[in-house]
Amino acid sequence: MNTQVLSKKDLLGRMTKKYNLIDHTADFGIHVYGSDSKELFANAAWAVFDIITEIDQLAGLDSCHIELSGDDWSDLMVNWLREVLYLWNGKELLVKKARILSLSETELSATVELDSFNPDRHVIKTEIKAVTYHQIQVNSGPSGWEAMIIFDI
Repeated sequence: MNTQVLSKKDLLGRMTKKYNLIDHTADFGIHVYGSDSKELFANAAWAVFDIITEIDQLAGLDSCHIELSGDDWSDLMVNWLREVLYLWNGKELLVKKARILSLSETELSATVELDSFNPDRHVIKTEIKAVTYHQIQVNSGPSGWEAMIIFDI
């Protein structure tokens, strides 16, 4: 990832954005931002479900606790997003918000607010099949944390 010096205006604009879509030939990806590692991981989960559904329509009435590990930041990000994506693909649960309770380079503990899928209430915009390791990047720098993640659709 290229390191660049950002103006104060660019830095503030970037910090208010949670993610951007990335064009990719066979799949699609996201470029996620966070002021710190916890915000980055929370924003990544939010981005996945913002792409899947109309996230503002979720109430987040239920919650579940997630603990997982990885070999490094990139592996942890893939494992994290696979776990939250499994909530949808395996259990038909839609995540409204993730709260990262503790986070290190190899371990994550979080609580997610979610809703059971109701076809009368929820619209599915995009199906995401899987999170990939293809071109995965998780980095910190002077302007905060960022990650690039590619998905199979």
